[in-house]
Amino acid sequence: MSGLKLAPRLQAKAWAARWVSGPSARLLVTLRVSPNAITMAGLAIVGGAAWLIADGRLLVGGIVMLAGATLDLLDGAVARLSGSASKFGAYLDSVADRVSEAAVLLGLLAYFIQDSNDLGAYLAFSAVVISTLVSYSRARAEGLGISGDVGFMGRPERVVVLGGGLLAGYPVPALGVIVAIGSITVLQRLIHVWRATR
Repeated sequence: MSGLKLAPRLQAKAWAARWVSGPSARLLVTLRVSPNAITMAGLAIVGGAAWLIADGRLLVGGIVMLAGATLDLLDGAVARLSGSASKFGAYLDSVADRVSEAAVLLGLLAYFIQDSNDLGAYLAFSAVVISTLVSYSRARAEGLGISGDVGFMGRPERVVVLGGGLLAGYPVPALGVIVAIGSITVLQRLIHVWRATR
């Protein structure tokens, strides 16, 4: 099951590494920018995006969010190229990813509450729960020594779907996609771990 579903994700990651993160990471290494500084800068930028989204500026917020998410492609690449990869850096990156995603969804929740959009508020909260479950199911699997990066809707896919929804002005359908396919992803990872531990 995992082979077919993982291949497109791996191809997308390889493309991003070759054409986006690779060249940019080499420049940042030359400039002696630390991976942890990149991580924290990305977190700050996405925090600004969350504020813009809560204020109703969805288009600008979506652009800023995607800009901040782009930095997430770079911190790991810079760490590898500079030889400064560390367990703490990997941990900080993972925590920052979770905080960034939750902040944007909280911004959307605040926006929907102000707009009296009950469906949007429910979906924003559900997206927080599902995103947490998707990430936790991977982390717990890897804690058991099992590869957990399987399924349709990992964090990169959620960022793309939500960013596209914000740019197009349709955040509610984007959240619906994240909740629906994210739920399937949790089930896929559950089945994957069950099969691996039989």
